[in-house]
Amino acid sequence: MFTLNPQSSTPLVMQIVAGFCKAIDEGELRPGSKAPSIRQFAHAHNVSVFTVVDAYDRLVAQGYFASRPHSGFFVKQRPTSVTVLPGHGPNFSFDSMWYLRRIFENRALRMKPGCGWLPGDWLFQDGVRRGLRSLATDEVDLGGYGEPKGYLPLRKMVREMLAEQEIAVTADQVLLTQGSSQAMDLVARRLVRPGDAVLVDDPGYPNLLFSLRFLGARLIGVPRTPTGYDLVTLERLVLEEKPKVFFTQPRLQSPTGSVAQLAHLHRVMQLADKHDFLVVENDIYAELDPEPRPSLASLDQLNRVIYISSFSKTISPNIRVGYLAANPDLLEDLAQLKMISGLTSSEFSERLAHGALTDGRCRKHVKGLRERLAKAHVDAASRLLKVGFEIFCEPKAGIFLWARHPAIADSAELAYKAAEQDILLGPGHLFSPDLQTSPWLRFNVIFCDEPALFAFLEAQCKAP
Repeated sequence: MFTLNPQSSTPLVMQIVAGFCKAIDEGELRPGSKAPSIRQFAHAHNVSVFTVVDAYDRLVAQGYFASRPHSGFFVKQRPTSVTVLPGHGPNFSFDSMWYLRRIFENRALRMKPGCGWLPGDWLFQDGVRRGLRSLATDEVDLGGYGEPKGYLPLRKMVREMLAEQEIAVTADQVLLTQGSSQAMDLVARRLVRPGDAVLVDDPGYPNLLFSLRFLGARLIGVPRTPTGYDLVTLERLVLEEKPKVFFTQPRLQSPTGSVAQLAHLHRVMQLADKHDFLVVENDIYAELDPEPRPSLASLDQLNRVIYISSFSKTISPNIRVGYLAANPDLLEDLAQLKMISGLTSSEFSERLAHGALTDGRCRKHVKGLRERLAKAHVDAASRLLKVGFEIFCEPKAGIFLWARHPAIADSAELAYKAAEQDILLGPGHLFSPDLQTSPWLRFNVIFCDEPALFAFLEAQCKAP
């Protein structure tokens, strides 16, 4: 059918995809015919099973293959013409969804330095358990749907938390959501239409990038630097692209860990005011930051900024409680969208979060969490440098380090090999707005304490 060239600069995954696409487009493979099984293809071509899984999933996402449970993959009937929305590339679905699937399906992998969560024993589990016991004994009405904007006592608490960050809001300007992901999805659906130019961090958050591509946005990457943004490029992109909105994470950014300096925040808001675009600030790691810092929202007071955060990184991601704050008119629109898509969020979970936050031990827990993360950062950075990695920046706070090795040109290929060794890595192309091949990797510092991980990295980095 076709052959693979292991010596080619084109990744094996892309060679497999291109080979099948050519065979189908030219009629060599007819609609309805069955593709070789994953293991058959891997054995016949002497490639990793993970590489073939990757390629087949891409072919499903592109509409060339259909997956039938317990039967395999079949060639799909292709439309005579395909319209691609602006900002959509043929591979956009797979790459971000690969990341999400691997994160949630491969929890059984023993080593998880590429994951985005904290281990259970680093979270406020005791506070959650005490909250559960309290809810079980109180006369809590568990019927009905709750308030559309969310549990009022928790919204009032968020108001006070934001006031400590010098962001002045009323409780009615706070909308509780099912984690920060729902908050970002609501904002994206409210603001973005197909073809809109949307600024995003480069590298940035894969789930957000996938969501924006799905909506048909033209993603315009703003390069991150160790101190914030490439301001010269940002200004040029604003002038050329006339963006509608900028989705950004100034503080302890994922995946780089970088923190934008105050001067950079001021410049972003100056450009937003001058060129009339909105800014969506993802600040989910604010509680992990030991330093009090201004935010875009504190500078703007929610005139142009929509502020998003959650309790997933300090209390528990399992209760799925996040929030956003915005100007009153926009907040009402977002509350209506929330009702359309899911009526209300879970008041039970919101009460549970409220109970944990009012627990007298919560502040001590957060302080201890910051200290543990600082130590994990130092230890992880030391191990990575010893193996020969270059680190983008060392914030000594938050969860992530962004690193690359001079011997690694494509971190995706390294990630496939790692998965075979029971290791989940976070390859850099997943964080790229244009899904470009990248040597960079995102490391979760908490999960970088395994000698086997660094033995694997050292062996791969020395390989010819």
